[in-house]
This record gives sequence, C-alpha cells and structure tokens, in this order.
Amino acid sequence: MSKPSPVLPWVAYGVCAVVWGSTYFGIALALESFPPNGMVAVRFSVAALLCLGLGQLRKEPLPSRRELPHLALVGLLLLGICNALVVWSETRLGSGVAAVLAALTPAWFGVFTAREEPLGARGWTGTALGLAGVTLLAAPWSQKGVDLGGVAALLLASALWAVGTLHHRKHVTGGGALTNSGLEMLAAAVFGTLAAPLTGGFTSGPVTTKALLAVGYLALFGSCIAYTAHLYVSRVWSPVRAGSYAYLNPVIAVVLGTAILGEPFDTRMALGMAVILAGVALVQYRSRAA
Repeated sequence: MSKPSPVLPWVAYGVCAVVWGSTYFGIALALESFPPNGMVAVRFSVAALLCLGLGQLRKEPLPSRRELPHLALVGLLLLGICNALVVWSETRLGSGVAAVLAALTPAWFGVFTAREEPLGARGWTGTALGLAGVTLLAAPWSQKGVDLGGVAALLLASALWAVGTLHHRKHVTGGGALTNSGLEMLAAAVFGTLAAPLTGGFTSGPVTTKALLAVGYLALFGSCIAYTAHLYVSRVWSPVRAGSYAYLNPVIAVVLGTAILGEPFDTRMALGMAVILAGVALVQYRSRAA
C-alpha cells in the first residue's frame, strides 16, 4: 500500500480556507432570489448530482449499507440544517458578528474531543488566539442592534457542524470521497425540498442571473470541491487542527473584498489577521508535535 501524501491534506485544508472564505459573498448574492431552505434544495440537488456522477466516472467504491444512515444523518446536520441556519442568520446579522460566531467551530471541536484528544495549553492558546483575531478583524462591536435569534442560529450551526463532522469521522470508513459527499448532499437536498414549501418557498422573487451563478458557484466550489476536501482533511488530521480553517475564512473574505471590491483595509484588520495566523500556526504546531 502506498504511503499517504503529506501534501494532500494541506491542499484540502487550503481549499476549505479559500473557497469557504468566498462563499459568504456567494450566499449574499443568492439570497436575492432564494430563501434559506430553497437555496439548500437547489444548491445540494445540483451538487449531489455532480458528486455522484463524478464518483461513478471515477469508479469509486460504494459505502456499506450500515454506513448509509450515518451518511444521511451527517448530510442532514451539516448540509441541511447547518446551512439553512447560516443562510438565515445572514438575513439578520452583520457580517462581522456572523464571522466571529462561525469561527467558534474549532472551539466546539476542542470541547467535544477533550477526553479523547486533549488540546493541552498550547492547543487551547492557539484556539483562543484564532478566535480573538477573528473578533479583532470583524469588529462586531461596531454593529448596533445585534439580533439574538441570528446569534442563536449561528451558535447552534457551529456546534452541530462539529457534532456532524465527528460523527462522520467515527462511523463512515468506506466508500469514495465524492460518492460519500454526494449521498450526504442528497440527504440535504431532500431536507431542503421538504422544508422549503413550509418556510418561504423555493424562490423569494425573480430568479436573477446573478443569483443563479452564485448558486452554481456554491454547488460546484463550495459544495463538491470544498466539502469533499473537508471530509478528507477531517479524517486524516485531528478535528481541531482540521477545523482551524474556520479562522482563515474571514481573512480570505477580507482579502477578496479588498482586492476585488476595493473595500477598506486598516491597521486593526491587519493586526487581526496577524493574530489569526499566529493562532492557526500554534494549533498546527501543537498538532504536529502531539
């Protein structure tokens, strides 16, 4: 058996950081035409077909029957419920507050795996630094009238994301990467299709070209590519180490906003980025040394 590549996990980690850092903007564009559950239904129907089709072309092995309920549960939690909660929260919260709350995921991983894989002082310090850096970067204190419902939705989403990821890591060992991703996306698409008529329908207005392109980007890059990369890196690295990409997502969002949209960039934001990178480096160093 060939030795696993030491480079591939870093590539997958980078894909999660960069692609998911850009999806905040894509979700905002898609909300022009699609409500949260309608977006889940459309996005993951397309993504499931792509992943399952590519999995068949690559002749990937199928998961066992025992693993199918676990794949369905993970798809429901991560891609159905979590995604709908995040999209819904973006209709009620400013981007700064949303970025900070979404970055709690590595901390949840640390809490849920404390007994089996204790982080130690260095790991918790890196986790705290990452969250502090995101807070400094996003400046949630500058936004008035924070919606408590939106905050609760993102807290629940980040916790469920950790629970679902750990469940997949423990219970799913067979099947190909694209095939497993496609089956989980299929579960999310079914959830969205059933929930959409009860929660605002499949569309919220005229379907614009911009919104369709955004959903296409979310389906191909945010789902097929980044989600498959997430499942892979979460299997080969410790949960906290793999989950530290969440600290880098706001950094990527700020860099893209500055470079493409000409958004302002100041000393506070630069300092926040530096603190985030220090925290991520500490988590990565601790994980390699452990």
